[in-house]
Amino acid sequence: MIPFVIGDDQTVLGFRLVGVEGRVASGRDQMLAALNEALGRREIGLIVVSERLAVEIRDEIDARLSDAGFPLILEVPDASGPLPDRPGLAEIVRKAVGVNL
Repeated sequence: MIPFVIGDDQTVLGFRLVGVEGRVASGRDQMLAALNEALGRREIGLIVVSERLAVEIRDEIDARLSDAGFPLILEVPDASGPLPDRPGLAEIVRKAVGVNL
């Protein structure tokens, strides 16, 4: 299983530097197209979505999260930092892995 990232150009570039494939998207239509592309590929086990862009497709993400839960969809902050009332990347990693960064 491989990860796939959907986000702004900086987020996708950062993930590409460590070998993660991704797609730059902006706006609801591009986000939905990228999400459907990722969901259509069986080898993808984790979809990383920039949380600022995830707002555009909140209904779709929430619907997927209430389903079977595979692939896993993880929202991460972009270069601007976390949205208000959202955990930062260090907190997300700590909760998921149990390790403080």
